[in-house]
This record gives sequence, C-alpha cells and structure tokens, in this order.
Amino acid sequence: MADKDSAGGPDRLEAIVAAARRQRELREQSYREQALRLFPWVCGRCGREFTRNNLAELTVHHRDHNHDNNPPDGSNWELLCVYCHDNEHSRYTDHRAGELAPGGGRHDSATYRPFVGLDDMLKKKHD
Repeated sequence: MADKDSAGGPDRLEAIVAAARRQRELREQSYREQALRLFPWVCGRCGREFTRNNLAELTVHHRDHNHDNNPPDGSNWELLCVYCHDNEHSRYTDHRAGELAPGGGRHDSATYRPFVGLDDMLKKKHD
C-alpha cells in the first residue's frame, strides 16, 4: 500500500519546497561569503562603508539578474547596500515593464497638444 508521500500528496510537496529553500539558502550563503572575501565592504553605488556591525545591510547583487550565474571570480556580482539594491531592482522592474508594454516596448509620445491652433489665434489677434 502506498503512503501519501510516495503518491505525491501534500507532505511530499512540502518536503520538495523545504529542500528547494534549503538549497537556495546554501547557494546564497556560498556566493555571499565568496563576494565578501573578494570585494571591499563598500556599496558599489553610494560608496557607504560597512563593518561587521552593519554587514547584514550589504547585499550581493547579480549584474545580469540571474541568481544561478555565480562565477567564482565574482564577475557577475557587486556589493550594494540594501537601499541601492532595492533601487537597482526597481529600475530593472520598471525597465522590464516598459519592454512588455503594448507597441513592442516603445512608449508613444504624449497625445495631448496644448498649442494646437495657437499660431492661428495669434495671427487673428495681430490682424
């Protein structure tokens, strides 16, 4: 008789999710530790310096936004403070939203034309 774990029940799903989270945490710890050994503890954007007391506020940013791309030389990483990291991801999200906009990523110019007919009105005023 098959138990609910081998049948793919909820316990099996919870185990898979838990294992995936553990693997992600291990992966993050390893590249974070590597990046902290490779680079000075300074935010790459604002220049804020970090010590052991506030090191938790220094994050590893993946330049290509692919968290699985972790070359040992750190060429895809940069250290950013939490504020600059949030800003970078907001900019990336905004950029991606623009690419997905109707019209193939191009934003049409404004359609309101406040000065339409102004030249005619000025001509009438001078006549």
